[in-house]
Amino acid sequence: MTLSLDLDAMTPALRYKLLTAVVLPRPVAWVTTVGADGVVNAAPFSFFNLFGQDPALVILGLEHHADGSPKNTTENIRRSGEFVVNIATPDLTASMVATAAAYPSAVSEPQALGLGVSPSAFVGPPRLADVPVAIECTLLDRLTYSPERDIVVGRAVGLAARDGLIDTGTWRVDWNCTYPVARLFADRYARLDEIAPRTIPSLSEPKEPRP
Repeated sequence: MTLSLDLDAMTPALRYKLLTAVVLPRPVAWVTTVGADGVVNAAPFSFFNLFGQDPALVILGLEHHADGSPKNTTENIRRSGEFVVNIATPDLTASMVATAAAYPSAVSEPQALGLGVSPSAFVGPPRLADVPVAIECTLLDRLTYSPERDIVVGRAVGLAARDGLIDTGTWRVDWNCTYPVARLFADRYARLDEIAPRTIPSLSEPKEPRP
């Protein structure tokens, strides 16, 4: 018997709980921005993904404060039109989660937590120095469907990668078995240690003839 649930009849909090528990794992965007006062902000968002290549699009779901006011990341992107999506590996999970704390806008999360930053090549906000790869983005569009969050559409204009990650001869990416961390639900995160084969044997192998 199949359970059928009416999402429209649920509270937003319950919809969030259920949907984030079934749509997983989700990639995490560790976003760096710069405030009007020059303070570097960093915060993680798991409503994120890549949505195209021409133009190269990334989309972020930026949740607001409970009173509907935008958080630092949202304010900074609205003002400057620039941001960097840093991709974290499992060794950086604790630092990434720590940047989600409610720091005042005048406090830089990277500075408070001792995280190094490096200049970006194509946008103003810096990238986090310890991540293996960062995507430099400019704001393309902003959508608002409710007071809860902004949907930010960014155009990826640059890519910064750790030495050895990308082979520019073949354009292959070698994660060396240390893949990005993924969000599950609540405070749970996942390591992507096991990668499925390219083909599923039961579908690709010839079937035995029936007797």
